[in-house]
Amino acid sequence: MPFARRLLAWHARHGRHDLPWQRDPSPYRVWVSEIMLQQTQVSTVIGYYTRFMQRFPDVRSLAEASQDEVLHLWTGLGYYARARNLQRAAQSICAHHGGEFPSDFEAVAALPGIGRSTAAAILALSYGQRHAILDGNVKRVLTRHGAVAGWPGDKRVETKLWTLAEALTPGKRVAAYTQAIMDLGATLCTRTQPRCGGCPVAGDCRAHATGRETHYPTPRPRKALPVKKTRMLLVRAGGAVLLMRRPPAGIWGGLWSFHEIDVDADPRDWCRRHFGTAPTSCVFRPVLRHTFSHFHLDIEPVELALPEIATKVAEGGDEYWYRPDAPARLGLAAPVKRLLQSLTTDTAGEGQDGAHGQMRLVG
Repeated sequence: MPFARRLLAWHARHGRHDLPWQRDPSPYRVWVSEIMLQQTQVSTVIGYYTRFMQRFPDVRSLAEASQDEVLHLWTGLGYYARARNLQRAAQSICAHHGGEFPSDFEAVAALPGIGRSTAAAILALSYGQRHAILDGNVKRVLTRHGAVAGWPGDKRVETKLWTLAEALTPGKRVAAYTQAIMDLGATLCTRTQPRCGGCPVAGDCRAHATGRETHYPTPRPRKALPVKKTRMLLVRAGGAVLLMRRPPAGIWGGLWSFHEIDVDADPRDWCRRHFGTAPTSCVFRPVLRHTFSHFHLDIEPVELALPEIATKVAEGGDEYWYRPDAPARLGLAAPVKRLLQSLTTDTAGEGQDGAHGQMRLVG
């Protein structure tokens, strides 16, 4: 029996059929889900997706929203460039496609944040168009089934996988097949401890035949992650904390964060220069490590108290006095959100100047 037919039969009985984006699978709803699901598990995405769609039920509402509100609803989901690109794409759709999600593959692939596989998934799942996909789950299924050696991120290996994906994608029931192969990778053909006994294509899986399932896909060549260091300044006054909007590009682009200085710089001097006054207290908190995909960031939070809110900080600019007891709807980086929460509970590593310790945050 052909690969696709076995997979479809399995999916009819064991696949996922009641995910939020599968109810009324319009191109917009599928698109938002596909972006959220990039490098993020379904169980994590569901709550974010539901809240996002309640606030932004269509392309135009997303395009016209403030970036702060979009990023606020994305806070904690990570990889914030996804949210910025999502809104940029919505604005492009309104400007160039009359607010209707395009049905042409080239037009979809040209939108910000959408590559070949994501465009294919959107059009297959919402329009039933025949396009092969090659996300992380599908790469794992195909490398094992065909015993394809080499890291899938290598261009030569990726080209071979695209050839396999195209050959196996059927001409009919493409939406069901696309969901089926993603489900197979997510539920049975998992990264560790694959459940080959229930797999519909295990009979001709070359990795399974030799008992080498977990040898595929070949891991990315390991590199030691470099460590960067910074001091984040938690400036407090009148029950509020000073935040600043980060530049639109780069790490945490467009999100609200704390002012940062070099780890050798004196926070008191920064305070004198920025506000024209010295802080009434300066407390060095334990180091917090935040891990990105390509480096570790060791954050040393420094809590600075001012006698009153500095009037030179204007509302609507790139600085904002944030009240943790009445939080505004802003996009916050994960470690910033955690540090703000610690200020309301007074439980996160208070100590004297020069105190040392470490908290760890991965995400």
